[in-house]
Amino acid sequence: MELTGDYTIPAAREAVWAALNDPEVLRACIPGCESLEKTSDTEYTAKVRTKIGPMTAVFTGKVTLSELDPPNGYRIDGEGQGGVAGFAKGGARVDLTADDGGTRLAYTADAQVGGKMAQLGSRLIDATARKMADAFFDAFSERLGGAAAEAPAAEPEAPEAPPEAPARRGLPPLVWIAGIILLVVLLHLIFVG
Repeated sequence: MELTGDYTIPAAREAVWAALNDPEVLRACIPGCESLEKTSDTEYTAKVRTKIGPMTAVFTGKVTLSELDPPNGYRIDGEGQGGVAGFAKGGARVDLTADDGGTRLAYTADAQVGGKMAQLGSRLIDATARKMADAFFDAFSERLGGAAAEAPAAEPEAPEAPPEAPARRGLPPLVWIAGIILLVVLLHLIFVG
């Protein structure tokens, strides 16, 4: 599964790079983050509490950064365990480019989820994941001096489908939840050297 996103942060690329690599900034911006520790120049551990519908889980994870290219971007690989709720693992590429006085943060993540979490309804997972991603970028942008703007989608949304087969808008839900947990545990570790 693939997860992509594109946000404009109202700060210089160097400031965004520094903030994405500051455990204190990330801990404050990641929804439900209980702990975030930098264990080496390229590794983090995190503990994140999240609620998806009726399920609340605490995910612990480890993230490794590679392909470091300050202040342009890097690759993040990691995994998170949520006990009986399930797991998420995968990786993401994060790229930063200057954009009209701000910074465009774009990411592409591949992810897998399993366990009970994967059995929840796709609309519920999608909505929760989207809310978490938006909350992270809103908090991150505020810390850097303004509001984040999500870039318009490159592809048009799928047309509305009948109720018995609802259309998916945006990214597949399992991609979102894995990506969010990874991006919450990664980027958010993730967003993410």
